[in-house]
Amino acid sequence: MLSANACAITKSNRRQCQACRLNQEAQAIGMLKELIMSDEEVEKRRRLIRVKRTQVEQTILTPEQEAIIQELLEAQRQTFDITFSCFKHFRPLDRTLSSSMAEFLHPPPETAPGGNDLPSSSSSSSSSSSEQGGGQDKMFSSLPHIADLSTYMIQQIIDFAKILHSFRELSIEDQISLLKGATFEVCQMRFNMLFNVKTGIWECGPLMYCMDDAARAGFQRHLLDPLMKFHYTLRKLGLNESEYVLMQGISLFSPDRPGVTHHGMIDRHQETLALTLKAYIDTKRTAPEKDLLYPRIMACLTELRSMNEEYTKQLLQIQDIQPDASPLMMEVVRKDI
Repeated sequence: MLSANACAITKSNRRQCQACRLNQEAQAIGMLKELIMSDEEVEKRRRLIRVKRTQVEQTILTPEQEAIIQELLEAQRQTFDITFSCFKHFRPLDRTLSSSMAEFLHPPPETAPGGNDLPSSSSSSSSSSSEQGGGQDKMFSSLPHIADLSTYMIQQIIDFAKILHSFRELSIEDQISLLKGATFEVCQMRFNMLFNVKTGIWECGPLMYCMDDAARAGFQRHLLDPLMKFHYTLRKLGLNESEYVLMQGISLFSPDRPGVTHHGMIDRHQETLALTLKAYIDTKRTAPEKDLLYPRIMACLTELRSMNEEYTKQLLQIQDIQPDASPLMMEVVRKDI
């Protein structure tokens, strides 16, 4: 070392000469030599900075992702009549109940106090079909209105899909297959935006619906019970409009729908939408709510998929007994069309 604070500083000795490393001026303003980092500590700090910078970059929506969200939002706003002001000329909602339907909506206990089995609602429904005075017709009292409502929603969902550039690029056959597969699911997502968790009522502008209305249309409890649970679960996630439309897009672009031919292209579209949803949540949401929101949304999509199959099965059964479903409803659920 040289004297008079004139050391020759090298990489090997630069941390050893404290007179040069921590001179009197530095000490005077409060710097402590104990806080001088080693080479290993400096490198560790740099790695942490790089990791944090990468995390920030990953949670920023790209221009492409922003464009996807805006296109979905615009398509939604053009095709979802959230006030139902354009839903007109529908058949009235008849909430008349047959005795068997009243039992279905409000079933008795499984066993009587004495231990004897009570008849199930399904057996009562069977016997009611032979009731005089149109008992069977009352079993499906709300079906005409529900059919009109469903047709109205299906038409809007078709228009929604046709606005999307990536959907229009697909073959007509794949477009039809995707719409057939996703219509029920997208419809439920849109209805969920109108669901009041305090009352269990869907508030569709001036129209109010409850799950009993679906039962009066002929749908059975093993669909309606999980469907009701789904609406409570999804609504309590507190999704905003962007998250709802991304969820609809993921459902629409499902490559494993029956009849789909260009699986790879559709799979890439779905992956892009899923990554956009994840990035949106990471960017717009705050911890800890964002950590579980994406997997919970995906779980809701999986649940909808299973209910979709049951809905198709039950609608075909209803149509066999009471052919009052609309042609568009039947075209969506029939796989041979």
